[in-house]
Amino acid sequence: MSDPRLALEAIGQLPDAEIDIGDAALQLARIDAPSADWRAAHHHLSELAKSAVQMSTPLTGAGIQDKAEALADVLVGAFKYRGDLETYDDLANANLIRVIERRRGLPVALGILWLHAARAAGWACHGIDFPAHFLIALEDGDKQVALDVFIGGQVMTTQDLLGLLRRVEGPDANLRPGLLQPMTNRRILLRLQNNIMTRRLQAGDMLGGLACIEDMLRIAPDQPELWRQSGVMNQKLDRIAAAVACYTRFLDLVPNGSAANAVRAQLEILRSSLN
Repeated sequence: MSDPRLALEAIGQLPDAEIDIGDAALQLARIDAPSADWRAAHHHLSELAKSAVQMSTPLTGAGIQDKAEALADVLVGAFKYRGDLETYDDLANANLIRVIERRRGLPVALGILWLHAARAAGWACHGIDFPAHFLIALEDGDKQVALDVFIGGQVMTTQDLLGLLRRVEGPDANLRPGLLQPMTNRRILLRLQNNIMTRRLQAGDMLGGLACIEDMLRIAPDQPELWRQSGVMNQKLDRIAAAVACYTRFLDLVPNGSAANAVRAQLEILRSSLN
């Protein structure tokens, strides 16, 4: 674990199901906060897993609601994790090491810790790509419950989900198929890093945003939109050769369609500037 970027590249070659989401988020956090004590955070992940295993032992055969409550007892009761309402946009809220140190963070960062614990307990669970608010789901056969980890792991009823959606999309929004779509481990990690990238770009830190995208590509090297975004940022920074390489890789992945045509137009402009 001496080089977190090499670790990310190794993660990028793994099948999604084999990704240790806690460890992967830790490697991203090490890059974002190189002076932070990542070893203490790594030890904490082990402690969290051990506590989850101990908590789950007497719950063999328990119902899904009991499991949700027990998981909250560990994350919220024992370890005091909570959502950061006071400084929501602080970059620390998307860095797993800082989240562990402060015991508060964004929904997706907290969700990674909840998933880490639930999976250590041997329980089926996944992230939910809900609009503008990350949730997790515990599974039990054909049943599942959605939990809002930002507010202590509250079990979300249909009315809760509708209320959350309308806060994001407006009072006329209604629940629709696909809102509780499961997320892959990679998509969760990309959502985590997107929070950092977005905040860096909002602060005018183009180089920082580009570095974040490059780390995202290490764990998801076949994501065409990331290659396109990297091309755009390199182009804005007048890194012409790098932009050409990124756009070319995008076209390898997406050779046809309107997006491909737009990228080809940019490539023509860039290549003409190199002549």
